[in-house]
Amino acid sequence: MSTTYGTFPGSRPRRLRTTPAMRRMVAETRLHPADLILPAFVREGISTPVPISAMPGVVQHTRDTLRKAAVEALEAGVSGIMLFGVPEEAKKDAAGTAGTDPDGILQVAIRDVKAEVGDELVIMSDLCLDEFTDHGHCGVLDADGRVDNDATLERYAEMAQVQADAGVHVVGPSGMMDGQVGVIRDALDQTGHEDVSVLAYTAKYASAFYGPFREAVGSSLQGDRKTYQQDAANSRESMRELALDLAEGADMVMVKPAMPYLDILAKVAEAVDVPVAAYQISGEYAMVEAAAANGWIDRDRAIMETLTGVKRAGANMILTYWATEVARQL
Repeated sequence: MSTTYGTFPGSRPRRLRTTPAMRRMVAETRLHPADLILPAFVREGISTPVPISAMPGVVQHTRDTLRKAAVEALEAGVSGIMLFGVPEEAKKDAAGTAGTDPDGILQVAIRDVKAEVGDELVIMSDLCLDEFTDHGHCGVLDADGRVDNDATLERYAEMAQVQADAGVHVVGPSGMMDGQVGVIRDALDQTGHEDVSVLAYTAKYASAFYGPFREAVGSSLQGDRKTYQQDAANSRESMRELALDLAEGADMVMVKPAMPYLDILAKVAEAVDVPVAAYQISGEYAMVEAAAANGWIDRDRAIMETLTGVKRAGANMILTYWATEVARQL
C-alpha cells in the first residue's frame, strides 16, 4: 500500500495541546495570586454588610467585615487591597470634606486594615472626591458648575496627606485631573511620606461599564464625567497621559476599564519600565455574573479567561472583585 506523505502537514501545533499537563507546561501566560488586588468598599454607619444588587457577591463592608476580608485576601495570597470609603449621606458636601477628615470613613478603614495586616498586604486607597461630594463629581466645582482642575488639586494634596498619615502604602488618584500625580507626589514628599507610592490612573476612560460601581459607593452624580475622563475613541491620548504621569513621578500606572481597552493596556505595557495595573471594573464583573446566573456561560472558566486576557495584554497587577476567590483557586 502506498502513502503520499507530502499531503499531510509537517508542522502540527496541536501536538502541544494534547493533554492538560502539556498545555500547562507550554502556557505562555500564568496567573498568580500575587498578580491580584482586591477592591473593597467600607460604608460608614452600618452594622451588617450591605449587598450590592448589581454586583452579586460584593458588599459594602462594615469596619469589622472589612478587616475579615483583608485577612482572607492575605491568606489567599492576594497582594493588595484597594479601599473605597462610603460616608453617611449627611456628611457629603460640595468640597468633599469627609475625604480629608482624619476621622473620615476611608482614613478609619485604612487604620483598621493596617492594624489587622500590617505590611503583609499592600494597602491602597482611592484618592478621589466623588464618594464624598454631594454633587458626585471627582473634584470641586466652579461658579459655572464645571470641575475646577486646580482647586481640586489642592484638595487632592490634602487627601494624600491624611491617607498617608493613616498608614496607606499606595495612593490611587483616580480623578483624572491634569497634574494630579505631581501635586500628590510633592504633598507626600513634603510631609515626610516619601515611601508612599503613587498608582496613577493613567488611562481612565469615561465608560458605561462603571454603572454598578455608582451603587457600590452611593454616588450622588448627576450627568457624566466626560470633561475629565478620557474619550473611548482615543488611543494616542492615553500615551500622552502616560508620559505626563511618569514625568510627574508615578511609581505604577493603570488602565481602567480593562476588557474594552486591552489594546491600550498592551500599548502602555510595551512603552514603560514601571509596573502596569489594569482594573477589571464593576460592569465587567456584573456581565459575567449575570450571564452565568442565566446559564449562558460557564462562570469559572469565564472568570479565568477574562483575567488571563488582561494578564496576556501586559498587566502586572489586576484589580478584580474576584481576587480572593481566584487566588484560592490558583
